[in-house]
Amino acid sequence: MVGLTSPAPGVSLPRPDGTPPVAEGSDMHLIIVDDHPLFRDALSSAVRLAFPAAEVEEADGIESACAALSRGRSIDLTLLDLTMQGVNGFDGLIAIRTRFPRIPVLVVSGLDDPRIMREALAHGAAGFVPKAAGKPVLIRAITDVLNGAVFVPEGVAGPAEVPGRKAGKAPIAERIAELTPQQVRVLLMIRQGKLNKQIAHELGVGDSTVKAHVSEILRKLGVISRTQIVIETANLDYDHILGGLPSS
Repeated sequence: MVGLTSPAPGVSLPRPDGTPPVAEGSDMHLIIVDDHPLFRDALSSAVRLAFPAAEVEEADGIESACAALSRGRSIDLTLLDLTMQGVNGFDGLIAIRTRFPRIPVLVVSGLDDPRIMREALAHGAAGFVPKAAGKPVLIRAITDVLNGAVFVPEGVAGPAEVPGRKAGKAPIAERIAELTPQQVRVLLMIRQGKLNKQIAHELGVGDSTVKAHVSEILRKLGVISRTQIVIETANLDYDHILGGLPSS
């Protein structure tokens, strides 16, 4: 796996989407999606300096990024700016995650509001790096995501940062134990940023069934939104959870 020589502020969390880590010594292929040429150049230079074997492509918008991702070439990671011209909110992130769910997306944005970071994670981002962060933070984030983890800026994923957390809640592992196997599957797909229709299609059930499962997950976990589901369950041992599910 990719080596890192110095620590940087941030939290590495398990990623349950099944994306395999980049093999040790392999050439990485990344695409940078940003509508500011100077920032693309700076980011590309930083990546090439840290990962000399990396192949770096650039795209100036979501349409050109999707075209590049559709060419059939193996791309290991997308670095995405949220605030590009003609892109509303998280539409760009959602579009890429929906069309290319196996390619992790690391958001690199000028926005540094923790609420926006949590929303990006809830929509399936594999990590979030504010543009104001230093180069070591960026390199650690890329390393963690390529190695199959989620990178969260320091202070975003801590228990005290979760809105609506109630004192005296049972540990998350105990609350997770109350979920049925199907609800655990739905939870994992929510964690991947999938929409109800996508979940329904993959599980072979109706939208109303998925909505009912989501409502029960919210109730049993004691949270009020999909974003909180992502944050509350970020530190779970997903291999252990999946190992407890029936094989059928």
